[in-house]
Parts: sequence; C-alpha cells; structure tokens
Amino acid sequence: MAISYLPRLIRDRIVESLADTPVVCLLGPRQVGKTTLAQHIDPERAYLNLDDSTLLEAARQDPVGFVESLPERVILDEVQRAPELLLAIKSVVDRDRQPGRFLLTGSANLLLLPRAQDSLAGRMEVIYLHPLAEQEKRVSTTTLLATLTEGKLAPTMVSDSLPLSPTAEVLCQGGYPEPNRRPPRRARQWYRQYLNAIVQRDVRDIAAIQDEDSMLRLVELLAYRTAGLLNISNLSKELGIERATVTHYLNILERLFLVHRLPAWHRNQAKRLIKSPKLHLVDTGLAAALGRLTPDQWLTEAERFGALLESHVVEQLIAQASWLDPELRFSHYRDKDQVEVDLVIERGQELWGVEVKRSASVQVKDAAGLARLADQAGKGFRGGMLLYTGRHCLRLQVPGCFAVPIGMLWGEEPGKPISSEEALQALVDHAQELDMGY
Repeated sequence: MAISYLPRLIRDRIVESLADTPVVCLLGPRQVGKTTLAQHIDPERAYLNLDDSTLLEAARQDPVGFVESLPERVILDEVQRAPELLLAIKSVVDRDRQPGRFLLTGSANLLLLPRAQDSLAGRMEVIYLHPLAEQEKRVSTTTLLATLTEGKLAPTMVSDSLPLSPTAEVLCQGGYPEPNRRPPRRARQWYRQYLNAIVQRDVRDIAAIQDEDSMLRLVELLAYRTAGLLNISNLSKELGIERATVTHYLNILERLFLVHRLPAWHRNQAKRLIKSPKLHLVDTGLAAALGRLTPDQWLTEAERFGALLESHVVEQLIAQASWLDPELRFSHYRDKDQVEVDLVIERGQELWGVEVKRSASVQVKDAAGLARLADQAGKGFRGGMLLYTGRHCLRLQVPGCFAVPIGMLWGEEPGKPISSEEALQALVDHAQELDMGY
C-alpha cells in the first residue's frame, strides 16, 4: 500500500512564521516534499508553479504586473526560476505588510542571491526543509537532539537477544519520499535519474556551466568521499579540471542542497586545530546509489559505510534542529594529532560533541575525541554522545557523555528497535488515520 501523506515536524514553525511574516520561503532540494507540505498547511491558498513555461515567461517578462495580479494569498513554487519577482514582491509587501501573503518554495538557496538579501531583508523568513528524517518516517515525537541538549540522556540496558537496528538499510534508503515507495533496485535508479535531471535543468537556472559530465563525475566522486575533509586540489587532479572550476561546481551543488560543507570548530586559543571543512552529501540514499553501495555490503565495505553513517548522523541532527532550535550552530573538530569529533553543536556559550561509530560495541578509546573537545571547550562543554549500532545506552568516562544506540536518533525507544518493514507499515497506518492524499 502506498504512503498517502507523511507529516513533517517543521510544519508548526512554518505556520508560526506565516502568522507574523509577510513572506515565508521554504527552501530545500527538489522532491523532498516542499509543495506537498505547503499545500497541506493551507489547502485554500492559490498555487502557481514556475516550472510551468507559460507562467515562467510571464513572470520574467513583467514581474511587477505578474505579482500585482496574484491572488491575495499565494504559493509560488520553484521561485528561484524567476528571481526577478523578488523586487516586485518587495513592492507589494511594502504597501501592505499583511502576514502570510506569500509562501514561496525554492530548490536553490535564494539567500545566495544579493538581490534577495537586499530586497526582502526584514520581510521574509527562510525555512529549510530537509529530506525526510528517519524520525519523521517512523512518525515519532521523540527527538534525540532535544534529549541531548536538555541533559536527559540516561543509561539504559536491554536484552542482548533484541535484534540490532537495520542501519545499512536505513542508510541506503535515504530520505526522499519517492524512492522510499520503491524496491531497492528501482530506488537506486530513481536517484541516478534525479541527479541527471537536476544537472540538466536546475543548474542552468542558477549558473552557466560548459561541462555537465564533469559536474556529474564530481558528485559521484563526492559520494565516495562523503564525510571527508574537503581537498579541492585533490579533487581537481582526480577530475582533470581546474581548481576554480571545482570550487564553482561545489558552490552550485551546495546552493542546490545536494552537498553540505561542515565548517571546522575552533577557538582563538586552539592553535593546533585543523581549519578545513568536511563535506557531506545531504542524503545518504543518493550517496549510496552513486557509490554503488547496497545493504549486503555492510561487512565488506565497512569503511565506506562508516563514512555514510557519519553523514547520516550529521544531516539527521541538523534536520532535527530545523524544527527544534534553528539557532543551533554545527561544525566538526579535528586537530593536528588526528583527534576528531564528527559534530560539534553550539548554542551561545554551550557546546556538545557527537561522535559516530559504525561498530556495535564501544571501547574506552572511542571517547578520546569527546575528551579532547571537552578539554578545549572548558566550562562551556555540556556533554555529548557516541552514536553506535549497538543496543545499550551507556555512560562514558567523559562527564556528561553517553554511548547511544543509533535507533534513538530515529525516534526509537531504547531497547525497542523496529525493522524497516515495521517502520513502513507504521507510516501506512498513520497515513490512513489522517486520510490525506500525498
């Protein structure tokens, strides 16, 4: 049975923004459910899609006239295709600052357009919609990020007879709604077609590139190197293209929400820290498809699955922050002794660390990065967690730190892992209760 509708946990934040802000812009990759979410929030709102060539031409030819003729409350889908509309929207908003007048969606980051920053500053709130978080797929209200930052982690021991969470399957499935409806082989094909379509269509909307094949090869190479330190010179050599071209392509891919640069954490007094960012593919389903990884390779491709798991944890926690606390800041820690922490979370002067391990067991040495980060952060360190693929939530020797089963990131209660099939059935049951169309 197909999934009818999957509620998004960021919905309340969008509703709150529409109540006091004239323009709300929902940004995120194509095919993550922006249109569906916007229409479910306000089914009565007029809807116009700028992928329609006729509407797009009208918007580009006469942006002021186009905006002036719009209904009172409107959804403008794929607004990055006609950035000329932004100044016209500003003009309308300045005459009437009615909250919730415009709900925009975009598959490219409008904040990187100078005209968007200038024209809609103070008038627009931007909200990012990530691919489906595993917590959303399981229709859980338990958010691990909140448990961490509220200091509510606690040791929990469970029976060793309980099955382990299906980590490899989750990583390869990813968070785009459409491939989650398909069997694995068809899902992998969807991801490849998806990437081709974006490069052939969306890239042209925001940048002129001469070599689409090189960009596709770059994304595939990044899929093999997700969660690694970004080395543009190395990428340039492997692809046989100029450094400046690699930098340009990376900027485009980041603007299209396909990759994410995670900056290095540093304090001024920490002279021995590595300042290079890490690069993550935003969705592990896409990364696995491009990297030709399947769940049955979990044991034979341990290193690559370890990197994929790190990207998964980073992007899941960033997605959770989008509905929990969008002011949280994220980075990674690495020093010249090769001691690292995969994710550093900051709120004001408070700081937490998150380390990721593919193994189902934990050793004392696995907490070395968290211990080093705690030392560097000083009084601001509030604790951390080591996410791993085992069963128990265990206290680590670093104060405030715990080894946490990966299932807790997905909203599972400790000791109650569920299979991918059970999670899918939960979605189907929930959709039937809502009785909504996708």
